[in-house]
Amino acid sequence: MTDEAYEIKYPVDGDTPFASKICNLLQDHGIKAKLDSQRGLDHGVFVPLKIMYPDADIPCVQMSLINTLDPEAHIEMGRALSTLRSQNVLILGSGLSFHNMKAFGHRATESQDKGNLAFEQWLIETCTSEDLSSNERRKKLAQWADAPSARYCHPREEHLLPLHVCFGVAGTTAKLVFEGDFIGKKTSGFLWE
Repeated sequence: MTDEAYEIKYPVDGDTPFASKICNLLQDHGIKAKLDSQRGLDHGVFVPLKIMYPDADIPCVQMSLINTLDPEAHIEMGRALSTLRSQNVLILGSGLSFHNMKAFGHRATESQDKGNLAFEQWLIETCTSEDLSSNERRKKLAQWADAPSARYCHPREEHLLPLHVCFGVAGTTAKLVFEGDFIGKKTSGFLWE
């Protein structure tokens, strides 16, 4: 990241009582969680929020991923938060459907381009297909590493796992809301309502 990126300010207020509520929801579902009032916002939080809410006029609670990066655990994290859906809470899973830093900015081979496209098609089908039950979708997302070219598209899964949390919250079919190119790679975005 460039030095300028670290100079971006997004003075959004936190919400300590709500953060405590989230922590309790996670703990009640057997997920280890603790509060950290010292850490600043990650770029995965302030970049989309700065675009969506440029005046920083909403309270914000940032959550970290589970350090094991277990996809099933992140789906469970979402399930623990599912009661928030009826409380006018925006749960934003910020990441990328393609995140291979070595591949960005480099000309891909035909095989790599096909792999990127195959993974995107798999992810779109998995998230949006009306033909999958919630359990089938959950199983496919939990086994995402078995998808075509999964590890080319995600050598590490930290930019994909927010999607697992969002699915866990909703447990339903998503809408495809974005499909395009990002630094020469195919990417997609999803919305669960």
